[in-house]
Amino acid sequence: MADSKAQIEDKSKQGEDELAGSEAPLLDHLIELRKRLINSAIAIVGLMIICFIFAGTIFDVLLNPYRSIYPNPGDMELIYTAPQEFFFTQLNLAFFGAVFLGFPYIASQIYGFVAPGLYKHERRALVPYLIATPIFFVLGAAMVYFVVLPMALGFFAGMQTEEIKLLARVSEYLGLAMTLILAFGICFQLPVVLTLLAQIDLINVESLKKGRRYAIVGILVVAAFITPPDPISQIGLAIPMYGLYELSILSVRWVQKRREAALAAQEKELNGSSSE
Repeated sequence: MADSKAQIEDKSKQGEDELAGSEAPLLDHLIELRKRLINSAIAIVGLMIICFIFAGTIFDVLLNPYRSIYPNPGDMELIYTAPQEFFFTQLNLAFFGAVFLGFPYIASQIYGFVAPGLYKHERRALVPYLIATPIFFVLGAAMVYFVVLPMALGFFAGMQTEEIKLLARVSEYLGLAMTLILAFGICFQLPVVLTLLAQIDLINVESLKKGRRYAIVGILVVAAFITPPDPISQIGLAIPMYGLYELSILSVRWVQKRREAALAAQEKELNGSSSE
């Protein structure tokens, strides 16, 4: 029994020594944070310059959902009502492209800032989430581009009459498209966030199951807040988010089973050592 207790104390001391080597004064943390922020800003500005050069290509890609509502592409028309409007629209396109393309790099900078304060096994556990974050972001963007935006635009265009025609401003359409893409990309991080919270033992499967009704209300509120005031966009976000919530429950259950298996193996190892 004494040997077992000594082994536990040794492992605890090893963990403390491992973390102690990564401790740094507050000033060092602030310097590191400034470095990461500067690196991210430089990356965004550099990508923004490149994206501004190719703003026409980005504009053409984002215009495809709008084209889809017109059987004859020649009938499509967008306008701008101020001399400088299209120029600033191109700047917004460049910034959108920079954020979209630079998202993985920004996530890596966040990881680089957080990682020194973690144990080695915690760093290894964080890597899959670092990979999953841009994947889910792209899935959310694809959901908007291929499904939600064409359906929403079709809904709006269906309100036209012989006297009242849809003649959209280019800045308003692109603002809608970019806002939805970024909003869906962020909302699709739900499984990543909930699984991370389960990894640090802040939530569990039982709490997620009990919180389903509150999650549904919260999802509907978020969908109503960040999407246009039409049912198609709101339902288009609410349904996938609820599906992701259920996926999070499965992911959290997997995390819990892994943790329980690791604890059981550790306990078995300690019991075997104490019996010797």
